Amino acid sequence: MGFSIPSTIVLLAAYLILGSPILITAGKNLLKGHIFDENFLMSIATLGALLIREYPEAVGVMLFYRIGELFEHIAVERSRSQIMNAVDMRPETVTLVLETSTKEIPAETAKVGDIVMIRPGDRIPLDGIIVEGESRIDTSPVTGEPVPFKAGCGDELVSGCVNTSGLLKMRVEKVLEESMVTRILDSVENAAASKPKIDRFITRFARIYTPFVVFLALGTAVIPSLLTGDWHKWTYTALTFLVISCPCALVLSVPLAFFSGIGAGSKRGILFKGGLSLEAMKNVTTVIMDKTGTITQGNFVVQKVCPVSGISGNDLLRLCASCEQTSSHPIGNSIVNAAKDKNLSILQPSSVEEIAGHGIFAVLPEGNILCGNRKLMDKFQISLPSDHSNSFGTEVLAAKDGIFIGSITISDTIKQDAKSAITKLKRMGITTAMLTGDAKESADMVAEETGIDEVHAKLLPEDKLNELKRIRDAHGSVMFVGDGINDAPVLAGADVGAAMGSGADAAIEAADVVFMTSSVEAVPASLSIARTTNLISWQNVIFALVVKALVMVLGLAGIASMWLAVFADTGVAMLCVLNSIRVLYKKNS
Repeated sequence: MGFSIPSTIVLLAAYLILGSPILITAGKNLLKGHIFDENFLMSIATLGALLIREYPEAVGVMLFYRIGELFEHIAVERSRSQIMNAVDMRPETVTLVLETSTKEIPAETAKVGDIVMIRPGDRIPLDGIIVEGESRIDTSPVTGEPVPFKAGCGDELVSGCVNTSGLLKMRVEKVLEESMVTRILDSVENAAASKPKIDRFITRFARIYTPFVVFLALGTAVIPSLLTGDWHKWTYTALTFLVISCPCALVLSVPLAFFSGIGAGSKRGILFKGGLSLEAMKNVTTVIMDKTGTITQGNFVVQKVCPVSGISGNDLLRLCASCEQTSSHPIGNSIVNAAKDKNLSILQPSSVEEIAGHGIFAVLPEGNILCGNRKLMDKFQISLPSDHSNSFGTEVLAAKDGIFIGSITISDTIKQDAKSAITKLKRMGITTAMLTGDAKESADMVAEETGIDEVHAKLLPEDKLNELKRIRDAHGSVMFVGDGINDAPVLAGADVGAAMGSGADAAIEAADVVFMTSSVEAVPASLSIARTTNLISWQNVIFALVVKALVMVLGLAGIASMWLAVFADTGVAMLCVLNSIRVLYKKNS
């Protein structure tokens, strides 16, 4: 094809304007020893097109490649900015409370012990404790929990949540670098630091794949040309083959899929500590959970009041609360709180004797009251009804003037969403188990209520680790969910460790994923996100390789032109990028 000198100059100028960044990058990479990348492929393909005087193709390939790069860049940056905007809740300034006034200061300069003011509608800037005021706090930006909770003096506040009503003053407990908002952002920003195996597979694959296609293209250009003498045709075919072989789709889409998965988790209050954690979760076959603070609320609540005939339940509760009102024990506090909730009049005893390991003996206007365990009843020779049997939980027995008057059962409260979360896990084909240091009767009841498959009770921390290993041998990859300091060894020993964000710092540090909400529903949600992310990444790999293989065959057969090649490369890359960010918009099942 002949070209006039002016048109040739225009085409060459256009090529240099469009292709110079690609050529320069390829040259720099050559000097660093990084020869086989997409810049190198595009450079030799288009320079080869110029050598065989296919100027429009050379310019067209560079034009569409640059347009494709632009669209890919916009798509990737938009998805990254959406993720970062969704999780970047760091404040720029805080309102520092001085002796007689307030002062706006940069958030990073606030120190532990500073008192800051939080107005209604403001986001909590740092982690701290309320020292003045009362309000309702919207935790949904951090935990995903839609119902605001009431907070007052002495309550802890987590940065990133929103103060919805009252004016608050808060004492700073953690500086900005250690606050929850920074931990959330770091979790997302550092996602690429721990590359998953599939990402490392792409890197290793590219090292073999790229030189292979370069030498295959060289063979395509030389061998048939020597046999047929048609150097133009086979050089053009080889150059087309090089354009098709660009690995842009793989290089872009796989890391973005994992980045999007981490962003999707962050929006739901689930912090994945990198791509490795996400990848490991796809293989989980068993979820093991601690009981207290994970499946249950970790609090003591009166569950049952059982008076004997002749006395009402309210009277029994009132008498026991009158005995326990000076106690600091959580069980005693739960009885007092239950009586206050019912607005019962709590009496003031004239004398109270606390008998260690047994209970309380109190003298009330209505008589001498015993309130405690069975050992207390035995000590004072109180006979229990023959039909009396222990029920689930901690039982407090009561007697008045030497006669048994009833019992109150106190136990931990199962989280409202525990049963539905266990059901979802089973629907996903996952076995559930519970490891706890609590009594077997208590653990069995919780398991029966929620539908957990296996129960192992009365375990010390080292026993938990041994049980976890046994369950792993029986069922395969395990995920452990806990919240206490004693859970840290088991979290570290599991294939995937998950910590409740309300738990101990040691547990959070040892975990691979942190649930900022105390909801058990976060467990199946995290596994769903991990499975979707891994599925999308492999969809991208398979789709890109299949399409490229088909177009390569067409290219080698001389059917595909350079124009089709660049469209195929850019189109595949765009589809893979769009597929990667799909996990961000996937709704919880």
